[in-house]
Amino acid sequence: MKRWIVLILVFSVFLTGTVPVWADQVETIATIGETDQKLTAKSAVVMEAESKSLIYEKSKDKELPPASVTKVMSLLLIFEELEKGHLKLNDPVTVSQHAASMGGSQVFLEPSEVQDVETLIKCVVISSANDAVVALAEHAAGSEEAFVKRMNEKAKQLGMNHTTFKNACGLDEEGHVTTAYDIALMSRELIIKYPQVLKYTKIWMDTFTHKTKKGTKEFGLSNTNKMIRQYHGCTGLKTGSTGKAKFCLSATALRNGVHMIAVVMASDTAKDRIKDASALLDYGFANCQVVEDITTRKQIGKIEVAKGKEDQVQYPQQIKTKIIKIKQKDGNLRKEIRKKILTAPVKKGEEVGKILYKRDGKIIKKVPFYAEESVEKMDYPSSLWKLITQYF
Repeated sequence: MKRWIVLILVFSVFLTGTVPVWADQVETIATIGETDQKLTAKSAVVMEAESKSLIYEKSKDKELPPASVTKVMSLLLIFEELEKGHLKLNDPVTVSQHAASMGGSQVFLEPSEVQDVETLIKCVVISSANDAVVALAEHAAGSEEAFVKRMNEKAKQLGMNHTTFKNACGLDEEGHVTTAYDIALMSRELIIKYPQVLKYTKIWMDTFTHKTKKGTKEFGLSNTNKMIRQYHGCTGLKTGSTGKAKFCLSATALRNGVHMIAVVMASDTAKDRIKDASALLDYGFANCQVVEDITTRKQIGKIEVAKGKEDQVQYPQQIKTKIIKIKQKDGNLRKEIRKKILTAPVKKGEEVGKILYKRDGKIIKKVPFYAEESVEKMDYPSSLWKLITQYF
């Protein structure tokens, strides 16, 4: 039988010049090429964080249960509350009976136990603790239900069109679904707006102390994201796994000024999700390059000022901008220069224009530039002098 298969393969190569691919082959990212990395994940994306550009996608809008990757949204809302001053890292949080009753991944918080916000954030980020995230949700919004409502509102704001959250922790629940692309969107929002979260996501091991009626007891935290130790430049972000969701991961990594996000959903095993995410990140970095673009005054031209003592305003001779180029989309990168219509007075340091970088018609970066000097409003003597000089 084996001899016949070999003969068929040889004959096929002789006729077509190619090796046949069986129909049930696991999907491969073809351009990864030599590494021959295969994705077991049902859904996956790679996104360059700064520009929000997708570099690779596989069933990006397939709605699937996300398991504890849900906590990316929960953390996003908690960091928003910290930014607004509604929460402080040292605020005490009393654990409710409901929060303590959470199953799955947990740090075994007890009813009425008190921990501060920062400790609970560590428990969520490092050990993916369901009890800790529900305690934070209740503290921030009054109840988990109210917090979940906020999660769904935020999802709509971010354009997560295929997401519905039913709880704050990610335990399997009917209708609790999202997509690889939507996870990338909320992951990007978290790391771009609140990069301080990476201080916690990069912690490999830590401890905290339970303080209950039974006394005090130290509890160890170990990072569920093994890529922190296994992938060069890994900065986070969140793992998730349940029987229904299988193995999910939102992985972030930073190399040479490029922050990449790889999301895999429903990988077969914990090892597979790391292989999948690593292959995707490698592919993303291989296709991205940081370059410096220089915009000169010659390109921009004069910026005129109406009713001013001067007819135009001065601005920098050169504007240098770091741009992340994506190889397969280089031809779609465009630059637009927009100058403001100015009327005196113009103050030194005032924005007088901006440079827009667009990819596929979408703005990926805005670079404002500013007046280097003030232009005062024209008065009677200066207007008279201007008329005289223009006449002669």
